[in-house]
Amino acid sequence: MQIFNNSDNIASLYQRSLSLYISKDFAKAQCGKLVTNSAQDSEQANRRRELLAIEEEAKQAKVIEQYGKSHFKNQVTAAFFTKLTKKVNEDFDNKDRLYNNIAQIEDAAPAILEILAVRAASISRIVPLAKSLPWLANELVNLVNKPQYRKRADVKVSDPKIALSYIGLDNLKMVMPTFMLKHWLPYSTAPFSLMKRKLWNDSLAIAMATGALAKEAGQDYYTAFTAGMLSNIGMIAVTRCLLQQHQQLHGIELKKAFDNRDKRLHDVMVDIKPSAEMLLEQLALRSANISADLVEIMSFDRLVITEAMFDLAYSHEVEKMCPLAQHITKAKAYVAMRSLAKEELISGDEAKALLIAGKVKTSDVSLLKKTDIDHIKLNFN
Repeated sequence: MQIFNNSDNIASLYQRSLSLYISKDFAKAQCGKLVTNSAQDSEQANRRRELLAIEEEAKQAKVIEQYGKSHFKNQVTAAFFTKLTKKVNEDFDNKDRLYNNIAQIEDAAPAILEILAVRAASISRIVPLAKSLPWLANELVNLVNKPQYRKRADVKVSDPKIALSYIGLDNLKMVMPTFMLKHWLPYSTAPFSLMKRKLWNDSLAIAMATGALAKEAGQDYYTAFTAGMLSNIGMIAVTRCLLQQHQQLHGIELKKAFDNRDKRLHDVMVDIKPSAEMLLEQLALRSANISADLVEIMSFDRLVITEAMFDLAYSHEVEKMCPLAQHITKAKAYVAMRSLAKEELISGDEAKALLIAGKVKTSDVSLLKKTDIDHIKLNFN
């Protein structure tokens, strides 16, 4: 998001919040790096002295041998990540591949979201679309069969049509965007084991916060909730793309080394893991733009959110964004601040600066503090 790049301090805070998606320990490490920029010169001087010391020690045969091994490992690792970066960038530049093969968005999904945005929305129009998505049909049936939503304990629903009718249009306006984003999450984010949950929790919180802010301003809750939810789809796509490409390329390079009986290369390749630093860089650089690209391909007409996504990706001033984009910006700033505060990775002054950058007013903070933005509450009569 461009507005978080208007100053180095805010950009650092926003990247610190993004690093929490990867892991708490990584965020702490990034926090240390970001808040000690003033000490970088002395750190670089220390590195230069260390390098000189290594060169001096390299005169000894044993150290020379070790240095050779390290140099080879660095060369192989650098070459691998150069190839990976090229492949990832190719995917990011190919919007259709990103949409269909990486994010794996079926046409029926945005079609359902579009129907729910019109006044003439009806269950009968949604039924065939929901049935065309087996995973969605299963989610709907499972939802109505949960104990808290079942009217009779001895009766279970098995037909998606009945499930949709029971849930009702009002509830579906929250259920559908939620189920869809949940389905688009990466199947696995290993080795960043908690990232999938963090992506989901923040996406929901941003959606709920955006909806609350829009409702307070007298604007449509469903549109705001859905836009807030989809504003994180770029992060999901970036994560899926990078981890998938790493796995595929790593497998290819590992097999080459094995087939060539190159034990030295094979041993180095085995130790190459997905780079947290590379993932953070791509999340910061690409995610907002990709969210805009993916939503544009969804071709919404009645669900008016595309302009907001492009404002989030490219606008440098909150005041020049459309009202919906302003709500999402506030929601993202608040959720980022809250996440950092929970892990004690942000000072009071930094929290204030982040909220000011997002144009989050005191009244907005009060509203969001008293609003449950972490849980969806459905109303079954």
